Amino acid sequence: MHPNVSNTRHMRKTVFGFLLLLLFLSVGRQEVHAQYNKNYFYWLGRTCMMNNDYQEAIRTLNTLLRFDEDAYEGYFLRGIAKYNLDDLLGADADFTIAIEKNPVFTTAYTYRAITRSRLGNYDDALRDFAEAIELRPDLPSPYYSRGVTRLLNQQFREAIEDFDMFIRQENKVADAYINRGVCYLYLKDTTRAYENFNTAIRTNRENPDSYNRRGSLYMQQRRYREAETDFDQAIACDSTYLLSYFNRALVYSETQRPMQALHDFDRVIQLDSTNALTYFNRAILRTQIGDYNRALDDYNQVAFYSPNNVLVYYNRALLQTDLGNLHEAEQDYTRAIELYPDFANAYLNRSNLRALLRDEKGSRSDRETAQRKIAEYRSRLSDSTYSIFADTTQRFDRLLSFDSQFSGSAFERAGKAQGAGGEELKLLPLFKFTLMRPDTLTEKEEEAYHVQRVEDFRQRIGNRLLQLTYGDSDIPADSLILLDKQYADRLRTTPSTETWTVLFERGITQSLIKQYTNAVNTYSAAIEQNPGNPFLYLNRSTTQAEMIDFISSIDNSYQRISIDSDPAQRLQNSGKRTYSYDEAIADLNKAIKLFPDFAYNYYNRATLLALSGKLPEAYEDYTRAIELNPTFAEAYYNRGLIQIFMKDTRKGCLDLSKAGELGIEQAYTVLKRYAIQPRP
Repeated sequence: MHPNVSNTRHMRKTVFGFLLLLLFLSVGRQEVHAQYNKNYFYWLGRTCMMNNDYQEAIRTLNTLLRFDEDAYEGYFLRGIAKYNLDDLLGADADFTIAIEKNPVFTTAYTYRAITRSRLGNYDDALRDFAEAIELRPDLPSPYYSRGVTRLLNQQFREAIEDFDMFIRQENKVADAYINRGVCYLYLKDTTRAYENFNTAIRTNRENPDSYNRRGSLYMQQRRYREAETDFDQAIACDSTYLLSYFNRALVYSETQRPMQALHDFDRVIQLDSTNALTYFNRAILRTQIGDYNRALDDYNQVAFYSPNNVLVYYNRALLQTDLGNLHEAEQDYTRAIELYPDFANAYLNRSNLRALLRDEKGSRSDRETAQRKIAEYRSRLSDSTYSIFADTTQRFDRLLSFDSQFSGSAFERAGKAQGAGGEELKLLPLFKFTLMRPDTLTEKEEEAYHVQRVEDFRQRIGNRLLQLTYGDSDIPADSLILLDKQYADRLRTTPSTETWTVLFERGITQSLIKQYTNAVNTYSAAIEQNPGNPFLYLNRSTTQAEMIDFISSIDNSYQRISIDSDPAQRLQNSGKRTYSYDEAIADLNKAIKLFPDFAYNYYNRATLLALSGKLPEAYEDYTRAIELNPTFAEAYYNRGLIQIFMKDTRKGCLDLSKAGELGIEQAYTVLKRYAIQPRP
């Protein structure tokens, strides 16, 4: 993930805030000899913008531009209005027209650069800044904005040079010191970071961001007294700044003051009543002080806002046990196991619970299952990636930081982390052979996905439910469990040298009921009997990826030690785990070697490469998939997102348009966000 100087609110406030007055004055001076009506429309448009009525400003400027297509200042002002409405591509287009009509329009270069920086198009942004600085090297604002872009682009030393240039001319802007301090943090120079945060505070003692920055750094260094003082001051500056209360609550918790921490969490929930992370933290604190009933209320809220997070049910089960609600606790452990059947800790706890309920058979079964899964993890894995499940002493009742990945699959998290505008973009999932009712796929889908070798394979398996798709199975869970038992019975009665087809079918059912470790082992047994079949590797790869995805969604929350919602503050993640898709990709490499003309192998490998952060390689594989199947709608969609992630928004939109044309409806939702708005 690229670092960010500040959130969107900060970017608007910092960059456009102190430049806007200069803009209006400079444009006003250029209109001394303009006609009266033209002056009127400029005045009305500027007035609307100063009143934050950007849509009305656009309508007014549209009227002006219909009468005077060469009024470059009108395009410029309209670009600013669009920027403030988050229509970044539309703003870029208007600034470009203004520059075309006036090639020495310095401010237009600066604002287009700022817009391109927010789009993540750093190379073009830096070229625009260079042009603006060459035209007017005496202006301080382009240096500040270029420093922001260089920080976003992780050019920390160059960013410091730009902030230095800006501060020489404008030494009363606190945000310049804040951002320069962030640069020094990335360079691990905490002394200079403190100096800059201190200077920012002296420059503007009413800016809560300065105190939050310094307080966050104090908290990372466990200097809790100083951190608390800074968060107090940040709250005094802005009593509605949610992050200050959240961070101060963490300080109170670390210094054994749970009641004060609860009070601050209460305030966060008043400001944001849907914040599941705060309910989760408050539930943990309430449990620690024995306020079990209200803690239960909080966990219920978390389950409502984040119903697929296994930790919610696991922790609530512990609480239900303390309350004596043993049957409810058993139900919660069961739900946690349904969400992730390889969760050894949940089996162990349910085993103990069932012993209390005098269910000796169930207790023994759970204990044996847990011990088997722990042994499987320890025997299969040489590193610590999955130790969260092998370690039966692992606890899940620690407070989470504000930027924790509380839920969501890797496909969702990848998009949310990389999207240029911070919105949730989701890569379409992996293709695999799964079990679905024959009438689930439409005739168009079946025709689009027709590959003769796939059809031959399906006939060899002889299962009418077998489909190749990225969609979820529509077979009910109880039916899947019954099918899994039937396959297990067939394996006991089939000669061992002829069981690979049954092993393949059972691997599918085990994967669908989330018994990932068993599924991987079952696919491996099938591969031993038929090592030349590419589809066995395809499904084993998908199962390995799904297992990693689920584990990381649980573990990631507890490995992050960042304490600020601003990505620029995520500096010291030395304890964060990394998750490797190498084994899953290796299986796809084998599948491609065995079947080099199968588009879905390249699609799947591209998706795993994208989740591994290897975007250029992912782009190449999606392209290869499209070459093999020119109507591969899902590949167009994901390649479009990848190009947006790589900041090539226009080409990404072209791919999304093609995906929509081929039937991916959600492509149009993304296009509404990213496509260039037509000019009136």
